[in-house]
Amino acid sequence: MDRKTLLAVVISVVIIVAGMLITPLLAPPKPVTAPADSSQAAPQASAQAQAPAAPAAAPAAEPHPEIRDAIASLRNARMHLQHAAHDFGGHRADALRATDEAIHQLEICLKYDR
Repeated sequence: MDRKTLLAVVISVVIIVAGMLITPLLAPPKPVTAPADSSQAAPQASAQAQAPAAPAAAPAAEPHPEIRDAIASLRNARMHLQHAAHDFGGHRADALRATDEAIHQLEICLKYDR
């Protein structure tokens, strides 16, 4: 694989990962709908009232595992770029800057969600 092709692949991966992560954030939330028949809601409520107490809840799952996975993948790609034998015609520095910026933006996303 030549330098330009490798750089194009790295940049494409960064763009695809960023798009995959941003798209769900831009989608409007799905509305919660009530049962169409109110007679169905009453038996469910009474069954819940009669049910024994639930055991202690398990720890909450990681809210955004895909973002954390993307950060890890970008850091791995960054490490490979840093240790590459070529500078890819000067494009390696640009790819490293773009990767650093992508990591930074994803970290901001995680902080914003707290």
